[in-house]
Amino acid sequence: MPLTWSHPLIPQRADPHLSLHDGRYWFTASVPGFDAIELRSAARIEDLPHAEPRLVWTRHGHGPASWHIWAPELHRVDGRWLIYFAGGERDDIWKIRMHVLENAHDDPTQGEWIERGQIRTPLDDFALDATTFTHGGEQYLCWAEADPSRQGKTNLYLATLANAWTLKSAPTLISEAVLPWERIGFAVNEGPAVLQRFGRVLISYSAAATDANYCMGLLWADATSDLLDPSAWHKSTEPVFASANGQYGPGHNSFTTTLDGRTDLLVYHARAYRDIVGDPLHDPNRHARVQPFGWRADGFPDFGQPQPDGPVQEVDA
Repeated sequence: MPLTWSHPLIPQRADPHLSLHDGRYWFTASVPGFDAIELRSAARIEDLPHAEPRLVWTRHGHGPASWHIWAPELHRVDGRWLIYFAGGERDDIWKIRMHVLENAHDDPTQGEWIERGQIRTPLDDFALDATTFTHGGEQYLCWAEADPSRQGKTNLYLATLANAWTLKSAPTLISEAVLPWERIGFAVNEGPAVLQRFGRVLISYSAAATDANYCMGLLWADATSDLLDPSAWHKSTEPVFASANGQYGPGHNSFTTTLDGRTDLLVYHARAYRDIVGDPLHDPNRHARVQPFGWRADGFPDFGQPQPDGPVQEVDA
């Protein structure tokens, strides 16, 4: 089946999360105002740019989740829809914490989104980019969080869940920004996204400042290992996806597949220019992009490079 959409897919949508459920694609991302969560859906990826965005939640006027609404992810778990997102406070805008919304309706643009509140962590520090996955009969949460006792701005943690908004296990530190390319501008590991293939659990993540240095790294553990054992996790020594072909700062990705499930797709944001005036956070032109990727003979993904603007290109899967 030919791939018929183009780059960029949806302009000015950073931190894109695209998922496929029951033959339909669901898209959400950070909106430029960092003030709301919207969903859009279509039967085909190429129809998403024309799908009407449906506003499902807006930030509070004060208190938790009243500022910097970042990186929503839509997940279907045990017959319910969940949205994980990060939010600060109007009077303390960098007090970023993770929050959860839940909806029991079959259609996440309908029904009632119930606020389940903040995900409490032992560190209770700057925390964001929660994602969830099932493995070995357990539901896991992976996220980025600051630890004042460590040099890095954010590290990656993993824990099992008692429910969608409550940790069951103590968090395990699985990665911190120790490599030179992870520490350009800011020492950051964030934006985890999970793949489970060929006997491994793989977690991509984003590193460095959110300018042209932003890039993706890769962690992995054997599927039979104890994922809460830090020694089970291994890290690529080089970025696995970085600026190229006129696309700068690619990262904060998610994964999905074509409708037939035969081709894996990398979903990410990037800018079409290197130089940014002022704080990169205030530049809205991180555009959502979707492209296929393949697998090497050793069972690891080959993400290639960001493709240039224009029709998406097929790759050998």
